[in-house]
Amino acid sequence: MKCVGILGSPRPKSNSAAVAEKFLDQAATMGAEVTIHRLSDMNYSGCIACGGCKTKSETCVVEDDLLQALEDLRNCDIAVLASPVYFSEVSGQFKSFFDRTYSFVTPQFTTRLEPGKKALMILSQGQPDPGKYRDVFDRYGFWLNFYGFGESELIVASGLQEAGLVSSKPEILAEAESLAKRWLG
Repeated sequence: MKCVGILGSPRPKSNSAAVAEKFLDQAATMGAEVTIHRLSDMNYSGCIACGGCKTKSETCVVEDDLLQALEDLRNCDIAVLASPVYFSEVSGQFKSFFDRTYSFVTPQFTTRLEPGKKALMILSQGQPDPGKYRDVFDRYGFWLNFYGFGESELIVASGLQEAGLVSSKPEILAEAESLAKRWLG
């Protein structure tokens, strides 16, 4: 079982990363092969709309640090996608990454990914209402479903203004650990 984590926060020790790492640590304990990509540590651009993934290649043709993350996502069984919510949207780092998943789409507008993958999206937010930005997951969940992720889950870590505050909400970390046990058990 291959799990890949895409951590989209620009903050070190972010809340969204802490929740993702809880899931991924449990997955590793259960024997999964785990790979983590911290977008803030990588040098990459968003999609440049060159069309190369439709005319020259079946993968993204932009040569930068994101190529390995895209390849790992293509070949994983479980994707863990984590981002803070800024201005009612994922972080800029995460959005630039996700735009590059356009390379997973064929010229005929079908998916290039094998079906049956699972995806966990983790959103952290200062807003205390966990349902306030549900539309963020709905937008990205649409594409995850299109790409062939048959099961997608959302964990919202709400009411967290400062980095590291998720440790004061053990129920959120327990939810991530429990989901890993269910999916890998």
